[in-house]
Amino acid sequence: MFVIFLSAFSPTEYPTFPPSSVSFRWFTALFTNSDWGEALRVSLILLLIVTPLTVILGTAAAYALGRLKFRGREAIRSFMLSPLMIPQVVLGIALLYEFTSLGLINTLTSLVIGHMVIAFPFVVRTVSVSVSSLDPKLESASMSLGAGRWTTFRKITLPLIKPGIIAGTVFSVVESFGEVSISLFVSSPGNITVPVRIFNYIDQTFDPSVNAISVLFIAVAVVAMIIIDRAVGLTKVL
Repeated sequence: MFVIFLSAFSPTEYPTFPPSSVSFRWFTALFTNSDWGEALRVSLILLLIVTPLTVILGTAAAYALGRLKFRGREAIRSFMLSPLMIPQVVLGIALLYEFTSLGLINTLTSLVIGHMVIAFPFVVRTVSVSVSSLDPKLESASMSLGAGRWTTFRKITLPLIKPGIIAGTVFSVVESFGEVSISLFVSSPGNITVPVRIFNYIDQTFDPSVNAISVLFIAVAVVAMIIIDRAVGLTKVL
């Protein structure tokens, strides 16, 4: 990590120690390169689609699993969390075959579904932590006073599980933005995300602009971990 930071702010193509000066040359190169700009555009579009869908579906699933009692509940929970235990390369190959048979390969839809598969378990897990700590008596008291189920959820439940939703949202953003394994299998030349662009760039050539974008990824990850820790606590979701 030290070498990455050193190279990212180096004025030359190769890091020197001690550095002769600090330069933002490689950060500037990122924003002036149209290929990086296009990859960033695709990644941001995915974020805007994947994040709200994943948060809404994941929150609904976590609440249902936490409040409803039915046969097979734990099996369903395990199935929803299974992408956390399956290697992403295996998921990528499985989705590649499935999308090919459905005619969705090399489309933005395939990327959206692939990213949702990865991000969904994180939302379910973080929101489940908040739901499990919510006293059901608070909801019962609200409904006994005349509030409907939807009003109770909107005014009582939702504010109390908001920390878990915030943490799940952050996890969804980080997982989607940094996902590379599935994207490599289902992306097309016209829909290349930033991580795939990094992978291809290193394969073809190399200069410290890759280190510069790695520094940005690290900064985003650190900020995300701080937000999650403040919202629900890292030890509860990791």
